[in-house]
Amino acid sequence: MRTECLIWDWNGTLLDDVALCNDCLNQLLEAHGYPQRYDRAGYRAVFGFPIIDYYRRAGFDFSRHPFPDLAAEYIRLYDPASLACPLASGAPEALAAAGAAGLRQVILSASEQGALERQVRHFGLPGFFDELLGQGDFYAHGKLEAGRAWLARRRLDPAAAVLVGDSLHDAEVAAALGVRCVLCSAGHQPPEALRTAGVPVIGTLWELPALLGFS
Repeated sequence: MRTECLIWDWNGTLLDDVALCNDCLNQLLEAHGYPQRYDRAGYRAVFGFPIIDYYRRAGFDFSRHPFPDLAAEYIRLYDPASLACPLASGAPEALAAAGAAGLRQVILSASEQGALERQVRHFGLPGFFDELLGQGDFYAHGKLEAGRAWLARRRLDPAAAVLVGDSLHDAEVAAALGVRCVLCSAGHQPPEALRTAGVPVIGTLWELPALLGFS
């Protein structure tokens, strides 16, 4: 079926914030006296959703440092620095190609709604998107319900949509929504993990227009 809509993940897919997130994790570990530190490969190996489970894998002891407190500290580190992150390689070109082909585009993100809107505005991208679908808090539990509500509201045939993301959670969300999925391995999880999802995996967003036929 012809692709009519792209449902974009934001963090790690359109916004290249992997290095920043890695650094914020290490800052949290240091601030609370944990000895372990993660390089990029180590960070990508432990990252995943829900974020509370990723914090556990990274080694935080919630009996000493409750997850809500850690999440709030993380956001205080992340938010101001995120505006200095670059867009992902090929992101502006893929967005422009999709727009030129007449595709509807939305962002479906685990980020808090206000933060998502600020970031998208900062990069001058709002004009590409029909809607920005973020969350009501910064705990990053997931984004399935926001996606379901949007599809129902827009009465869009799920078979005409493709979710583009960088995590196994994106593949899980796509399957639950009944939409197709493409994962990009330049983000928060490595290609060997993404390939277990059984969906197409690309190295950068430069490959997306040709893969989906809107180049």
